Amino acid sequence: MNDQVCISGEGETVVDLLRGRLESDPDAEYLDVCGTKHSAAEVADVAGRLSGALAGLGVEPGDRIATLIENSAEAMLAWWGIVVGGFVAVPINTAYKGDYLRHQLADSGARVLVVETDLADRAERIADQIPSLERIVVIGDATPDVRASVHPWAELLAQEPAPFADVRPSQLGTFIYTGGTTGPSKGCMLSHSYHGILSRQIGVCWRRTAEDVVWTPLPLFHFNAIVTAVMGPLIYGGRSAIYRRFSVSGFWPEMNRVGATVTSTLGTMAYLLANDIDRPEQPLSGEPEANTSLRLIGAAPLPVEIDSTLKARFGVGTFSGAYGVTEASLVSWQPEGVENKPNAAGIINDEYFDVRIFDDDDNELPRGSDGEIVLRPKRPHTMFEGYWGRPEATVGTSRNWWYHTGDVGRIDDEGYLYFVDRKADYLRRRGENISSFEVERIFMRHPGLADVAVHAVPSELTEDDLKVTATTKEGATVTEEELFRWCIDELPYFALPRYIELRAELPRSPVGRVLKRELRDETRTAAWRLGGAEAGEGLVEVGLGHRPLLGLELEVQGGRDVGLVDGGPEGGLGALHEGAVASGGAGGQAVGLGQQLVVGVDAAPGQADPLGLATVDPLATEHEGGGGLPSDPALQPPEVAAAGVDADIEPPGVEPRRR
Repeated sequence: MNDQVCISGEGETVVDLLRGRLESDPDAEYLDVCGTKHSAAEVADVAGRLSGALAGLGVEPGDRIATLIENSAEAMLAWWGIVVGGFVAVPINTAYKGDYLRHQLADSGARVLVVETDLADRAERIADQIPSLERIVVIGDATPDVRASVHPWAELLAQEPAPFADVRPSQLGTFIYTGGTTGPSKGCMLSHSYHGILSRQIGVCWRRTAEDVVWTPLPLFHFNAIVTAVMGPLIYGGRSAIYRRFSVSGFWPEMNRVGATVTSTLGTMAYLLANDIDRPEQPLSGEPEANTSLRLIGAAPLPVEIDSTLKARFGVGTFSGAYGVTEASLVSWQPEGVENKPNAAGIINDEYFDVRIFDDDDNELPRGSDGEIVLRPKRPHTMFEGYWGRPEATVGTSRNWWYHTGDVGRIDDEGYLYFVDRKADYLRRRGENISSFEVERIFMRHPGLADVAVHAVPSELTEDDLKVTATTKEGATVTEEELFRWCIDELPYFALPRYIELRAELPRSPVGRVLKRELRDETRTAAWRLGGAEAGEGLVEVGLGHRPLLGLELEVQGGRDVGLVDGGPEGGLGALHEGAVASGGAGGQAVGLGQQLVVGVDAAPGQADPLGLATVDPLATEHEGGGGLPSDPALQPPEVAAAGVDADIEPPGVEPRRR
């Protein structure tokens, strides 16, 4: 372990790295962008022309220049033209329009927008609302009718190349806006130094060499594509390939076309590949066109099941043993000699960061405890420089001089980091903490599901209720009821969802993150709710309520940790655990659970369990049948009614838990 508090070292800039490639290997292939190949010398020539032209338009070092361009040669060249001129690149998600686009242009104070012709109409609609926006450069033939001056891309390329600017490692190179999953997106100010440092760290994890060809379909408004594909070859040699967008059917032919050895993708992409149909181009297919170049699929998160499938099916290695955020990366990693553990995100990166786990009061927690992941850098300019124009947000995330990631995790005794959940997505239900990440991982094992989001919805009993919002695979016929039956065997009783909703797609930010904030704002929507007869068509509640069950029947066998009791057409479901045994009651009979209250099963005083299977709850003496407590608060002991009809009951002498 590296216990040094601060490590000094010479920083380097993006410009330094390009100059180094120009000296060592100027004419070999450096980048393949959507089929167009470029050498470092060709990139430098165009970048010099663009930077000189921008300076001629009055842009000064440190000014922000935004781009709205799909993955293409122009997107890559525009980024280079901006940073070698000492300007700050603001690549904007190409899904943005309207207020989303206006916000990032206005927030960044961009003086120039470079936009491809197919997206120029979006700029036209909002450009006059951006006081700072003086010029629009259009790649193509569009001529937007705006107050700002409009310049053709070809006009800039016609200029003579200008010398690269002299920049320092601490100077800003790129603004990457956060996904906006918890509020308006914020611009992360990223220094030149941070670009190279992160690229080096990822290369260490991948064991990257000059023989590698790194392929990515990730967008160039995503920092991952910049540091892995654009920066990587300048540090490690070799070349990279950037594809326009991910395609399952086109993946293996594309691997063959570019001779890819390493891919940089997302966990959802790896999941789709693992579950794809057999294709002749995939490795080990036995066909002449079977790929033989790919050695490593990099993707995160990568559940153990998907990881195993990729290795076994395609004979390739995988990498997901790292954790980081745009503001700071890599917080954990997998350097040479480190073998990752199942579900871990590698070991904490003590070469670059001091990483700890804190509670809500910023007290450090012992190893093995769940808490917020916090960190401090050990090297200069190895993380973001703050949020542009939002000092209060920068200070707010740096309480007590530790950067707070907003993520819940734990570190084991050997220094391995485990991501648990986004702090905003962490649920507390019936006195138990629930990781939405872990529940999602379980649901993704279901063969009929394509994507899953687990999130909280308001509960009338305080704390949270859990909702599963999911999409199904093409041709799958799974229903909400079937999905709930399936998860009974997979989840602890307190993590069983109260709501399930199947829909065509999940709301996502332009960088592909599920917008759980929107799902939480929608609350229950048209979810399938167990006992929710009043909810209307398509709405059934799968929680522990006391409303009619709409005919759903469940059976619970002995020795199982989790179960439900069906109270029949007039009853509801109750939670069974601690090895309780029961099968369908009739007419809403209550069944006791030893020290636990059966939730939501209607029963009247004196109405015994006709099956004789109940364990008597010692606090249920008012209920002469001894088979649990009625869900009507008027029929419950005072301490139960006060805690809520689904409150867990402690053994005698212990105060019931309050929410």
